[in-house]
Amino acid sequence: MTIEQTMKSFPKPSQIEVPAGAEGWEDLYPYNLVFDNAPGGDEKFWFCDSQHWPTVFKPFETIGGEFAVKCLGQYNTRHLLIPPANGIEFKIHLGYLYMSPVGVPEEEIAARVPEFERRAGHYFQNWDSLLEAWHSKVRATIDEMEDLTFEALPDAVPFDDIVSGKAMDGSQVLMENYDRLIALLYRNWQYHFEFLNLGYLAYLDFFGFCKDVFPGIPDQAIAKMVQGVDMELFRPDDELKKLAVQAVELGIQSAFDDTDDVEGTLRAVRDAGGEEWLVAYEAAQDPWFNFTVGNGFYGHDKYWLEHQDIPLGYIKDYVRRVDDGQDIMRPVEHLLAEKERIIAEYRELVSPELQAQFDAKRGLAATAYPYVENHNFYIEHWAMGVFWRKVRELAGVFVEAGFWADPADMLYLNRNEVRDAIFDLVTGWAVGAESTGPHYWPAEIERRRVIIDALSTRRPQPALNTPPAQITEPFTMMLYGITTEQVQQWLAGDEGSEDGAITGMAASPGVVEGLARVITSADQLGEVQEGEILVATITAPSWGPIFGKIRATVTDIGGMMSHAAIVCREYGLPAVTGTGSASTTIVTGQRIRVDGNAGRVEILQD
Repeated sequence: MTIEQTMKSFPKPSQIEVPAGAEGWEDLYPYNLVFDNAPGGDEKFWFCDSQHWPTVFKPFETIGGEFAVKCLGQYNTRHLLIPPANGIEFKIHLGYLYMSPVGVPEEEIAARVPEFERRAGHYFQNWDSLLEAWHSKVRATIDEMEDLTFEALPDAVPFDDIVSGKAMDGSQVLMENYDRLIALLYRNWQYHFEFLNLGYLAYLDFFGFCKDVFPGIPDQAIAKMVQGVDMELFRPDDELKKLAVQAVELGIQSAFDDTDDVEGTLRAVRDAGGEEWLVAYEAAQDPWFNFTVGNGFYGHDKYWLEHQDIPLGYIKDYVRRVDDGQDIMRPVEHLLAEKERIIAEYRELVSPELQAQFDAKRGLAATAYPYVENHNFYIEHWAMGVFWRKVRELAGVFVEAGFWADPADMLYLNRNEVRDAIFDLVTGWAVGAESTGPHYWPAEIERRRVIIDALSTRRPQPALNTPPAQITEPFTMMLYGITTEQVQQWLAGDEGSEDGAITGMAASPGVVEGLARVITSADQLGEVQEGEILVATITAPSWGPIFGKIRATVTDIGGMMSHAAIVCREYGLPAVTGTGSASTTIVTGQRIRVDGNAGRVEILQD
């Protein structure tokens, strides 16, 4: 596709009107994250990462975006020296995160190749042992976070501290544990990317090989040749399915009539003779209930462990479907057979001298691929879940001291302001005077809440400034679905497709028709009905229980390796990702046709 240099542009950050009531929003975020203070804000091409951060940041919540994207960059730029790609610049505009990939100057690429091959080669040659060590490192960090405590200070230090000569008042525990919590989170985000970019690179290497050897091969066929089946990210959902089957076998279905009442449901199970089921339910919680219906980046994300009405509600639905004679398990055997069939067909087409290369590249991609999804459970779900619980514990100390009314109010402070507030708290306690916080923060939090609410009334621009003539950065295309063609469709708006179809990435094969269900928040998942087509800004891995009842998925953002694409392929559902505007164009109840082979969505009836 040839694009003229006089191509249309997205608005510049400085051209976008601030929503009424959100004036002064820039002061809520670190100085280095707003375009006003950064070079190139109105010149570089930026795209909105609504795949990972679909809602407006409260000030404290930027920590996930900052740590994640910074750590992604360090592995490209400083650890692995990936020849064509450095990291990704990131900024916040009107509450949303925007990214701009940083390329390597063409004249520097060749010099990075030998060192990249040495470093990446070490990982690929020692993948299993290094990955085992990774699990140990991550678990140790999670355990250390769990051990941190945040408690209100006593009226006086214990007499034992006087006798022992401890000479500290306990306030240092609050300060040190907060700093340690932030440091441990940062450490886990560095661990997060140790293998992730390598997983993508192994896949891209096999992807490029296949495109060269098999001109015209569908992207989906390449993905299916390396996809995993028994991945840990699916374990939480699989555990619920096993519990549902067991409930039916024990004949305790009626105990799940009102799963909003958690204690009542578990009591009804016990009264129905379901002690065996309760033992299995308890065992499944560690670690698999460290799972959020969101994506782990927001303080408001609900985790199964703390909101057990969510997994119990899914179990209730699975019990109903088992009673109806449905097979609720993922089609694992079919997926494996299909995978082997495609591998065999394409291997047969490879010339004898290239078969060993085909086997090696595919084998490497298949080995590395599972990490692309599995890491998500350990970091975004488990580690972030512990982190947010500890944040709420600390916030509760402030609530008790009168700094603010609700633990969630602390999210309106940035992480450095929280540290200042801790010192304010311990200073007032130590000197026997009133702290300043209770007189300052309630009104300031309310002022910030008004700004965040105003920013939340508007969906973000998908991109900013003039895009390049060609989108070539492989991670951007594969993970986010941001291709040259997709960007042009965003720019075209209503003038895009001649026949009015919505187009995107052909992420998972199949063609189906059905009624649309538009979802913009995980809180709406309970509205999804059997046989509907899910239309969302983006999906989360924890939406697995929903994938068993829908017919297809359409998302605004996401590429071939996005969570929506991977999960749909694992469930055998058609998917079109990266449409840009499906969730704002399609209305719940409309009849639509989803063509996952061609990446097209048609609205058939209003």
